[in-house]
Amino acid sequence: MKLTVCELSDDQAALESEWSDLVDHIEAARSEVVLLPEMPFHSWWMSTARVDGDVWNAAVASHEKWKVRLAKLRAPCILGSFPVVRAGQRINEGFLLENKRYVAMHEKHFLPNETGFWEAMWCSRGNGAFLVADAGVLSVGFLICTELWSFESARLYGKAGAHLVASPRSSLLATRERWHVAGRAAAIVGGVFSASSNRRGTTSDGIEFGGEGWIIDPDGKVLGMTTQNEPFLTIDIDTDHAVRAKGTYPRDVFM
Repeated sequence: MKLTVCELSDDQAALESEWSDLVDHIEAARSEVVLLPEMPFHSWWMSTARVDGDVWNAAVASHEKWKVRLAKLRAPCILGSFPVVRAGQRINEGFLLENKRYVAMHEKHFLPNETGFWEAMWCSRGNGAFLVADAGVLSVGFLICTELWSFESARLYGKAGAHLVASPRSSLLATRERWHVAGRAAAIVGGVFSASSNRRGTTSDGIEFGGEGWIIDPDGKVLGMTTQNEPFLTIDIDTDHAVRAKGTYPRDVFM
């Protein structure tokens, strides 16, 4: 199964040109599953602790407009996260767009609240469900950015039979070595492929995102990473590898 990860610019003008390149890459690589960064279709807006409903609504509207463009990607399965409003609550929602049909899959539950990332101020905590969903023959779970550090959630996905844990991120350049550790550990404890796509670039208030999307196999081997010069990566993954991994150490001890 051909899986594509990417890094995309926080700057929305730059994103426009990058998007055309991504469309071409997906077509040339014949990607079957594409993972996008965390809420990529609006410049990062949760860098301030002052919540502004109009700003949130603008981010929601921007992502809604992009749904039409997502549906035109020549890949049967698109994964990512969108800002949404559900039952009056602001949610960071992991989604699956399968054959042009949007399916809500996950609500981000673990929310940071620190300088530059006041997400617990802006968003309601998700419902705490970490459930596997099927996209054709692929079983996938979401750990959105900070949630990637919840290794028990990765283990639960493994127990539920996931082949892939998808992690859309908006993480910093200064901490990217630390995120490699999280991605590899989640893959190992869950016996899953760990895939992540991230923002890149510097915001107007000085937040510097780190890029580096990755694909890691169920034994923690980094199969590839994106770079600023090579922002798209497609690798053919074997879902049977994830099935076999669950019967080997250390997964067999805990599952």
